[in-house]
Amino acid sequence: MSKKLTRKAAIIMDNLFTGLITSKTRIKLLVRFFCNPEARSYLRELSKELDVSSNSVREELNQLTKTKLLKSEKIGRQVFYQANKEHPLFPEVKSMVGKMMGIDKVIEKLVNRLGELESAYLIDDYAEGKDTGIIDLLLVGNIDQYHLNDLSRKTERYINRKIRTLVLSQDEYEKFSQDYCNRPRLLLWETDSNNIKSAADDRGQTQTKKR
Repeated sequence: MSKKLTRKAAIIMDNLFTGLITSKTRIKLLVRFFCNPEARSYLRELSKELDVSSNSVREELNQLTKTKLLKSEKIGRQVFYQANKEHPLFPEVKSMVGKMMGIDKVIEKLVNRLGELESAYLIDDYAEGKDTGIIDLLLVGNIDQYHLNDLSRKTERYINRKIRTLVLSQDEYEKFSQDYCNRPRLLLWETDSNNIKSAADDRGQTQTKKR
């Protein structure tokens, strides 16, 4: 498939998502919760983060909870919301959000071509489902920086987002792992012994912590 067609497909996917769901706030909420299904948030936090009135966010949260795409849990005075992984449409919505944000292309075009890569994490904003336009990746392994930069530039053209990468050796990652454990992160890909696997279907490996 040509670069022009691939880029066009990404635009079509974005337009399809916004066409099917006319509420921009609802789209933002779906991205927020389905990019990282382990992430939880409450009304006031979401209103501030999305820069949308509390009433508008509350209305959309109520609708998404009624359809059971989101589940809620009251802890103290706050009601926390989270993607409902038991919903029959969960895989489809999660996949559509990933395509819209370009995460599928990051895995396909960049992560899968890096050679001696041991694991790849989405960190900070995108690990929390915040589509800020800059995708931060933590890559662990023996990686050629020149090849990485070349792949990053090519992938950015496909997804219309910037990519920032932090490369660590396995020893460096183990040494500083606690620092990264305290930041929001989402496992995208890992090598398990002789078995190479993507973490896109390994929901148990998702980790999210507040900064």
